[in-house]
Amino acid sequence: MLQSNEIQQRYSHLQQTIGEAEQACKASRDTPPEMRDCIERIAREVKQARDVMQSNDEARIVQAVDRMEDMGDEAKRISRSSPQMPAHLEAVVTRVHAELSDFKHKLH
Repeated sequence: MLQSNEIQQRYSHLQQTIGEAEQACKASRDTPPEMRDCIERIAREVKQARDVMQSNDEARIVQAVDRMEDMGDEAKRISRSSPQMPAHLEAVVTRVHAELSDFKHKLH
C-alpha cells in the first residue's frame, strides 16, 4: 500500500489530468458525445473520492481507485473505437487511463 502522502500526490495529479481531459473535451467540437459523458463521469467520481483519499481506509481507497480505473478502461475503449476521435483528445485519454492504471497497480 502506498503511504498517505503518496496517495495524496497521486490523487492530486489525477485530478489535474482529468481536469485537462475535461477541458479538451469541451474545447473540441469533434469530441464524440459518448467520450464527453465518460470523462464527465470520471471527473464526478474523482471529486466524490476526495474524502476517501484523505481517509486511511485502505479498502475504500482501493475500491474508489478500482472504480475509476474501470471508467478509464471505458474511456480508452471509446477512444480506440471512435474513428473521428481527435488525436489530442486520444492522447489525453491515454494519459488519464495510464494514471489510473498505475495508481491501481501501486495500491494492489
